[in-house]
Amino acid sequence: MKSTHKILIIPILILQLSCLSKVVAQSGIAKSRSNSKINVYTTAENTNLRLSLSNDLISASPQTNSTVSITVDSGKIFQTFLGIGGAITDASAEVFAKLSPKKRQEFLTAYYDKNKGIGYSLARTNIHSCDFSSESYTYIQEGDKDLKTFTIDHDRKYRIPLIKKAIETAGGKLTLFVSPWSPPAFMKDNNDILHGGVLLPEFAQSWANYYAKFIKAYEKEGIPVWGLTIQNEPMASQSWESCIYTPEAERDFLKNFLGPTLEKEGLGSKKIIIWDHNRGDMLVKRANLVFSDPEVSKYAWGIGFHWYETWNGGTPKFESVAEVHKAFPNKNLIFTEGCIEKFDASKFQFWGNAERYGLNMINDFNNGTVAWTDWNILLDQNGGPNHVGNFCFAPIHADTTKDELIYTPMYFYIGHLSKFIRPNAKRIEATLSDKSLLSTSFKNTDGKIATIIMNSSDKEVIYTITNNKLKTTITIPAHAMQTLEY
Repeated sequence: MKSTHKILIIPILILQLSCLSKVVAQSGIAKSRSNSKINVYTTAENTNLRLSLSNDLISASPQTNSTVSITVDSGKIFQTFLGIGGAITDASAEVFAKLSPKKRQEFLTAYYDKNKGIGYSLARTNIHSCDFSSESYTYIQEGDKDLKTFTIDHDRKYRIPLIKKAIETAGGKLTLFVSPWSPPAFMKDNNDILHGGVLLPEFAQSWANYYAKFIKAYEKEGIPVWGLTIQNEPMASQSWESCIYTPEAERDFLKNFLGPTLEKEGLGSKKIIIWDHNRGDMLVKRANLVFSDPEVSKYAWGIGFHWYETWNGGTPKFESVAEVHKAFPNKNLIFTEGCIEKFDASKFQFWGNAERYGLNMINDFNNGTVAWTDWNILLDQNGGPNHVGNFCFAPIHADTTKDELIYTPMYFYIGHLSKFIRPNAKRIEATLSDKSLLSTSFKNTDGKIATIIMNSSDKEVIYTITNNKLKTTITIPAHAMQTLEY
């Protein structure tokens, strides 16, 4: 990298995973300004560029031949941006607790500080245990239909302290939604918190009360809960905590139990999210079933989705997101979970993982999504802990044997959006002349525009960006993400 670069994060050395964590602790991430009308921030493979201010990639000569043109029209306005963030699971909290105080602060700053970090503004957490917990547990004694033994004491050791620190680091506000993976075993037809099963009708009211108890307990701890999903992955019977809801079962539970119960308990303002599973035909079917019924649609803020529809080798079903958005423009689409599956420690710096994030985030936003939630914010050097061995990647890992943080390329690619697109921004039109690049664009409430560009090809690309304020020619390196702020 040229010495003229001003660095947003002092770069990670490709072969020394601990380098970045050392310098983040010392100096953090900070936006740099220049006299230019536009600032370019770049992350690129096989370089030291990591969210780095890189205005020397702007062409000094207007005669430079560009191969792609991007036209941004701030007069064409689309959805309002809610936020970007990740899940604060038991696993993340348990790993966080193993770090030294210095590393804990570095970690919090890296994610939640909007000036020195990447400015996460959104979070998800689990209602009792999920696969990324060290063990299965609930908040009641087994068989307690009346919830008289309900307590969140389990969460006070690791998870609640981390959530509170995240909120504090984010400036006192974090949009938090909560999700259950399964009702307690006695409430299900298979009498097992794991392996799917369905909610027994006689426990539907008790289970609805459970959500209300959880939300009130967390808010009593000083943790505001913005919303909730009805069930994580309701069409998957897993070896971990899981529960099956047919489209009709989820609709009826929301209509007859969960919606009315939250209203009765003074929690009617909480945003209820249906589905919380993969893109594809079922996303459309769930939306049509619930949103077309006024008696149940009134309880549903929107629909959540994951990206695992590609598990059998297929492609991401972005068209399903677009279809739902077109059919129900007054409902909200939120990406509620995604991660790189099948953990492999040799791939901490594998660039394709970051490009998967870039591809999905840009396309989801361009198809109407208002918020995007990664899975675990932190895992250990083995991709866990996880009580069923379902290990995966996170944007940041901790090597707990060395007290080191490992920043993956995914962290930086997410940061190109989360740091520069702020809550309540409006997506605006960005038109590309060529499919060799991907792009999305948002206008923040302060008037600044953030245009994100991804190049997943093996060659650098010279492009020209035009809006009513400027026309600039810029080079994006091979396998790179850029954010233009102007």
